[in-house]
Amino acid sequence: MISYLEFEKPVAALEARIAELRETAEGGDIDIDSEIRRLEQKSAGLLASTYAALTPWQKTQVARHPARPHFQDYVRLAFSDFIPLGGDRLYGEDQAIVAGLARLGTRKVMLIGHEKGNDTASRIRHNFGMGKPEGYRKAIRLMELAGRFGLPVVTLVDTSGAFPGIEAEERGQAEAIARSTEACLALPVPMVACIVGEGGSGGAVALASAERVLMLQNAVYSVISPEGCASILWRTSEKAPEAAEAMKVTAQDLLGLKVIDRIVPEPIGGAHRNPAAMAQTLAEAVGEELDSLAGKPAAELRRAREDRFLRIGELG
Repeated sequence: MISYLEFEKPVAALEARIAELRETAEGGDIDIDSEIRRLEQKSAGLLASTYAALTPWQKTQVARHPARPHFQDYVRLAFSDFIPLGGDRLYGEDQAIVAGLARLGTRKVMLIGHEKGNDTASRIRHNFGMGKPEGYRKAIRLMELAGRFGLPVVTLVDTSGAFPGIEAEERGQAEAIARSTEACLALPVPMVACIVGEGGSGGAVALASAERVLMLQNAVYSVISPEGCASILWRTSEKAPEAAEAMKVTAQDLLGLKVIDRIVPEPIGGAHRNPAAMAQTLAEAVGEELDSLAGKPAAELRRAREDRFLRIGELG
């Protein structure tokens, strides 16, 4: 069953009516196929027009949709032969950041990303995708491993931010994030990052400091959540829609600011409506970027990362 967002209520009403008509058709001799088709066309048109005009705050809601595909969904639908590798060899295993060896088509890659979970139990287990120091140190370890074996690195970013708990601070959260960012920038192999849901603050940048940064059409990427920004500026989270507008959190805004390099289109109605199609589109986009980076020397890759980050926010 689809979970509808507040702005999708008109679509929800039409789809509920379609479901009722289908039940009626199954239980009797009434021919209402033409009416069902008419309503389906109307619903599809309304869904397309709604998603073509989403506000930044609405896109934030779509990026957080409970059914939106996460890291493990993309592993299942877009990659193959995934072998998870765990532990930072210093403290323990962090399940908010999942990583391992995988194949993207015929390419061998090191795959790293945030996992939020898809139900209450898994969300608690994965700490809602909020990485702890051991998670970022695991990412560093595996990026260095990828560099030694000449494997390109692919990261899927989806976090509201790194875990802000006291225990994370005690174990060096800020340093772990900084060193993970440094490890990205120092990689001698190609790196492609994709913001697939939320890209929140340093917790996202630590896995997204690549020479090519992609972003799903309805994903968001920001230094702080709209609610957090609103609480600071206006002392109330109710101003979150205004904050989202001012912060330029959408893929379209960030492409113009040169924060990202490419927008990956989503199925009409968002990635959660067709995860398989979304995974296929993402796999093709990442594959194209890896092909464009293949064979480049380490010095050129590092210089490309440095140059792209120095260009962020340039006018003209």
